Amino acid sequence: MEVIVALAVIAFSLAAAASAVSNSAGTASSLQQRTYAHWVAMNKMTELHATKKWPSTGTSKGSTLMARHEWFWSVKVSKTPNQKIRRVDVRVRSDENDESPLVTLTGFIGQS
Repeated sequence: MEVIVALAVIAFSLAAAASAVSNSAGTASSLQQRTYAHWVAMNKMTELHATKKWPSTGTSKGSTLMARHEWFWSVKVSKTPNQKIRRVDVRVRSDENDESPLVTLTGFIGQS
């Protein structure tokens, strides 16, 4: 009887450990995806700053290849109360049909 109880305790312990490892792997994968998406958003924002062109308001979309994966981004440029500053929202998705972005990065571009 004691052996059966001991085996049951070991079985439950191993099941809990396997579940913890599985959750940890899922979390690591999610964090990796969001990190790459953030890099894509930062690259798009940096491109806008580096060109030093005054962006027109509106939304543009495209895709970028990073880490052997195609990332889908949208850049929305909108006016602010200050006419010499534009707000830029960069949203990055891992799938073109995905409704919610993995990352949204907001920045501002000023006119010289």
